[in-house]
Amino acid sequence: MPHITVDYSRNMQERVDITLLCDSLRRAAEATGVFPLAGIRVRAFAADHVSLADGNPAHGYLDISVRLRAGRNNDTKQQVTQAIFAAAEAQLADAMEHHSIALSLELRDIDPDLSPKSGTIRKHLAKEASQ
Repeated sequence: MPHITVDYSRNMQERVDITLLCDSLRRAAEATGVFPLAGIRVRAFAADHVSLADGNPAHGYLDISVRLRAGRNNDTKQQVTQAIFAAAEAQLADAMEHHSIALSLELRDIDPDLSPKSGTIRKHLAKEASQ
């Protein structure tokens, strides 16, 4: 963990490189030192239909959701929130200078008893590291 999801208005694709944003968020999560590399996931989805503020279609938004396995203390969660949000702000600085954009982030805990996991990424990362 974390699982980072970016929900954004489709017009943001004209204003920012969404792939680069995803990579920036991944690198920010990795740089915190809080998460195992194999657990970091970042994905983004465009909303086709939105209505913001006064309804002007020029408005845009990016809403970042960070889901973590429960068990980390509040100081750690605040550190992670600030690091990921700062990376998003840096990546979006130029777009926010020239466009009407709402940027938000929410961090939530995942109950480990209700969230089974399975995968082979760790195995493949270890194999790559040993070569």
